[in-house]
Amino acid sequence: MTHPDVLVIGAGMVGAWTALGLAERGLRVLVVDGGVPGGGSTGAAMGHLVVMDDSPAQLALCAHAMMRWRTAAPELPPSAEYDPAGTLWLACSDDELAEAHRKQEVYAVAGVSTEVLDAVALGQAEPLVAPGLAGGLRVPGDAICYPPAIVRTLLERAIALGAIVINQAVRAIRPGGAQLTDGTWLEAGVVVVAAGPQSGMLVPDLPVIPRRGHLVITERAPRRIHHQLVELGYLHSAHTLGGASVAFNVQPRVTGQLLVGSSRELVGFAPGLNRELLAMMLARASAIVPALAGMRVIRSWTGFRPATPDALPLIGAWPALERTWIATGHEGLGITLAPATADLIVAGILGEPPPVPSAAFAPDRPMPTLAAA
Repeated sequence: MTHPDVLVIGAGMVGAWTALGLAERGLRVLVVDGGVPGGGSTGAAMGHLVVMDDSPAQLALCAHAMMRWRTAAPELPPSAEYDPAGTLWLACSDDELAEAHRKQEVYAVAGVSTEVLDAVALGQAEPLVAPGLAGGLRVPGDAICYPPAIVRTLLERAIALGAIVINQAVRAIRPGGAQLTDGTWLEAGVVVVAAGPQSGMLVPDLPVIPRRGHLVITERAPRRIHHQLVELGYLHSAHTLGGASVAFNVQPRVTGQLLVGSSRELVGFAPGLNRELLAMMLARASAIVPALAGMRVIRSWTGFRPATPDALPLIGAWPALERTWIATGHEGLGITLAPATADLIVAGILGEPPPVPSAAFAPDRPMPTLAAA
């Protein structure tokens, strides 16, 4: 493909959904990625499909994305490990339970079904949760998945429609083109930068930085946790930049394992584990689910999430570089928001109305500087 209609840089979940969406509309699509498809931020993700409500714009995009995921789920292969387990947001105090009631009202306006549980109902729903919590908010429409397998499926479908995927890293971009590390220039009608935290290395002044996170997975055991469990305090940790932080998040996997998170820290692309932070993360998880302390950890790893100063993704045209579109900055919501992001990019490139209001995600919107966030 010498001159595709669209060159998509990045073969993670966002890039794969975008490539498929464009190919389904009859556009000639070339996807370029220097690594294994789904092996970057996507490969290090927990795979939660969850509605978040930090802002009306985020809630609307999440609600649209979850509608798209539920529509896609029946056609996903077993390797996708799609599990409609729902999310249970844990309230550790009466103040947090009040926040659960507030969230329920906000979700209802967006058409998202929820249920507030008191302490007794929480214990019945999740017996392994430590006693003494105030309750929780159940979101039954949320789900869990295995992102790398889904990326492979999406790219296979795009290829069947004529898309091409090549394993080459991109060194630089220009209007309507990108240079590979071997010096080759690729030309296209439009370039979509969906390279996760590396996007800022390709697009000058793009307000996105890497944020490192740790995850742990346990040995297999009979399933005794039924929902994805997240503490309501996770929201503060996840959506404010600053120092290192941890918050409780545990997923039951269809393999019988438990996936435990999460941590966040700004260390650039520094590799390796922060063992002190990892210990804090596991201690927090064990305080809320004491049974975790008796389970054997078989692997721990880190990944890098693309963060922005205002905790909203960057989706849309980049005015400073003609014929360039941006699809990054989702941080921990990239898996959830990928199909909705693709819908916004496809609509924008084709000049169609967006499925949800998109101004809040404009990559050139006013926002704090990364240093001040």
